[in-house]
Amino acid sequence: MAVLERVRAHRIPSTQAVGLALALAATVVWSGNFVIARALHATVPPVQTAFWRWVVALAAVAPFALGQVRRQWAVIRAHLGFLALAALLGVTLFNTLIYTAGRSTSATNMAMIAAASPMMIALFDLVGGGREPLGVRRAAGMVLALLGVVTLVGKGSPAAVLHLDFAGGDLWMVAATAAFAGYSALLRRRPEGIGQLAFLFMTFALGAAMLVPAYGISLAVEGGFPLTAGTVGPLLYIGVCSSAVAYFTWNKAIALVGAARAGAVYYLQPVCVALLSLALLGEGVGAVQVVCMALIVAGVALGAAGRTR
Repeated sequence: MAVLERVRAHRIPSTQAVGLALALAATVVWSGNFVIARALHATVPPVQTAFWRWVVALAAVAPFALGQVRRQWAVIRAHLGFLALAALLGVTLFNTLIYTAGRSTSATNMAMIAAASPMMIALFDLVGGGREPLGVRRAAGMVLALLGVVTLVGKGSPAAVLHLDFAGGDLWMVAATAAFAGYSALLRRRPEGIGQLAFLFMTFALGAAMLVPAYGISLAVEGGFPLTAGTVGPLLYIGVCSSAVAYFTWNKAIALVGAARAGAVYYLQPVCVALLSLALLGEGVGAVQVVCMALIVAGVALGAAGRTR
């Protein structure tokens, strides 16, 4: 019995570590997605970017998921309504709204609005009957991380955020943030009997299908886009890495540690973007950025490790 108790005591921290590592992996990959999305906004219309992203993702996950889909089809068919809602929020709306927002608002404003995602995830999770209360330490960590993000956006002064000019695209970004938070909170209610791969395949398929009418309208009004290395390469990245891989790891992370704790890791995205910009674009990182990153990392560590009571 003593040996069994020791095994159980070590299993929980190990599960949490794996879940947080998966949430971090998804966040890092999604950070690259913002860079790619910015590169495509002038050449590929937003709806077409989203549509082909999910077509590529569907093709990437199909060889691994179709067997599971066939075996679990009875359960899948019984929960098509749930799957359609998850697909609408996390596939059809979320990234389409981000690509649309990028046309009429700055990356700075988008980053600031996206910083609200973890708090919205925690709120939606609680409203939706989440099993974990927020807790004082986790709430304090979220606030500390948010302060770091806001200071980073305000270039050293949190008060400067109040003087930023907001564009019409900010409303699209708010909607995207809400869609992602709703999707993340919804994952906790994924029906038993539907595996991760089957869930991904069905949500990708349903989400892409919902985009077909908008894709047709975009094609008729805006025309297509050139098939070059500069368009096909980024679409392959966001389809395989930012969709198939990142969504699998994010969904698994929420299954292991919960939406609120995984959401706290999402605050690291501005740090990841800054480091990617430094490595890939040669953009410098100043003292203010370093301090803000330290605040964000400390807040994430506090929020991810905080007890629920």
